[in-house]
Amino acid sequence: MSEELNPETAETPVDPANPAEQGVADAAEGTGEEEPIAQRKNGLYPGVSDELAENMRSGWADTERQDLAPIAQATETAARRAALSARFPGERLVIPAGKLKTRSNDTDYPFRASVEYAYLTGNQTEDGVLVLEPTDAGHEATIYLLPRSDRENGEFWLDGQGELWVGRRDSLAEAGRLYGIPADDVRTLPDALRAATGPVRVLRGQDAGVEAALTDKVTAERDEELRVFLSEARLVKDAFEVGELQKAVDSTVRGFEDVVKVLDRARATSERYIEGTFFLRARVEGNDVGYGSICASGAHATTLHWVRNDGPVRAGDLLLLDAGVETHTLYTADVTRTLPVDGTFTALQKKIYDAVYDAQEAGIAAVRPGAKFREFHDASQRVLAERLVEWGLVEGPVERVLELGLQRRWTLHGTGHMLGMDVHDCAAARTETYVAGTLEPGMCLTVEPGLYFQADDLTVPEEYRGIGVRIEDDILVTEDGNVNMSAALPRRSEEIERWMAGLQRG
Repeated sequence: MSEELNPETAETPVDPANPAEQGVADAAEGTGEEEPIAQRKNGLYPGVSDELAENMRSGWADTERQDLAPIAQATETAARRAALSARFPGERLVIPAGKLKTRSNDTDYPFRASVEYAYLTGNQTEDGVLVLEPTDAGHEATIYLLPRSDRENGEFWLDGQGELWVGRRDSLAEAGRLYGIPADDVRTLPDALRAATGPVRVLRGQDAGVEAALTDKVTAERDEELRVFLSEARLVKDAFEVGELQKAVDSTVRGFEDVVKVLDRARATSERYIEGTFFLRARVEGNDVGYGSICASGAHATTLHWVRNDGPVRAGDLLLLDAGVETHTLYTADVTRTLPVDGTFTALQKKIYDAVYDAQEAGIAAVRPGAKFREFHDASQRVLAERLVEWGLVEGPVERVLELGLQRRWTLHGTGHMLGMDVHDCAAARTETYVAGTLEPGMCLTVEPGLYFQADDLTVPEEYRGIGVRIEDDILVTEDGNVNMSAALPRRSEEIERWMAGLQRG
């Protein structure tokens, strides 16, 4: 990885949202009467000569793109902004994309725009901010972005975030055509926000500079109402979102097939081989994984969010693989299969797996429009409680077990959640519209019961200990019931064995 010549000090990197702090023009000019270049400690170049600065200003082709069509979801994002406008008439609404976050020293984590910003714009650029200005007719939207890197002052090659270092940015005109929203320079936004009058709401936690400019204009209560509305707006997916979720699921299915084909190699290495195999599919067909992949072999399957993925993969054990591809538009799948590493379930593994399968079947059957959200959870938990009583692991009757929640020692988690741009989507929604709410066509959720017998659980027979099973599918609520979007992956234990054998022969 190359080390850029930073025209600011290493301790104070350029802030592109504050032109007063940049000093790039002075650095590029390099005259004795202006600020000298303050380069990174231990940089190999002492400065920029006048001749080099002049040379770098010229000789560049015009790359402005004139033939851009709007992004695929431009109609949907416009409708989402209209709904937001109708909910908060007469108020200025500010939704930032967020900033780059440092991973270590001068390297950053890959940027992922805030879900709310991407949902309303389709844009995924760091430092972006969507502002809805109130008008008599509703709101006028402006998307504030960094423009193309300045070639006159040298920013494009001297700034660590300049285009020769991190890639070309859209011009403001290009952005306007792509997203169907007039675009302006984000560096002008803090002053505009400080000068603004009237009620303002801001999406907090994404951009400290934007929040600082609004310190005396916003309230926590108003801002929380904005966050909750934008979370609840995503409960029902539009047609574009459903299509993206299906793309994510389809890629995830192929990722699971990839893993099954290399289980012999994973047995020679570790769970990391499984993680890397699935990640390759996610990066080739999508943006990334939607969350840290859980590649849990053996007793690790009893740890709900095992993401260390550093354990052995042994014949005779079960592999719990919980993973999802995220599309380029940031919609993620969330699928789990529990697979016998050597392709065949033992009698006890099959008994436990089939109980979880039956619980999932009962849960999926309860997903339908008009049903309460929690009905699928209750249906799944009842089946699992019945099996635990039947096996003598907990004293019945079943009603007592469910009333006291005794099954939870081995079922542990809820049976599902909303799915979308976040793997646990709509998390800020009010309880009455989510967990206590009613299912509607267009909602997408997971159904994922599990049984987990910890390796140190002395209340169960020794042969149960260290076995964990979860089966998870992505379910779309339809007008007359539901569709299992991940049905292409087999679920029955017998089907799992045949599927694995076929892939490994191929």
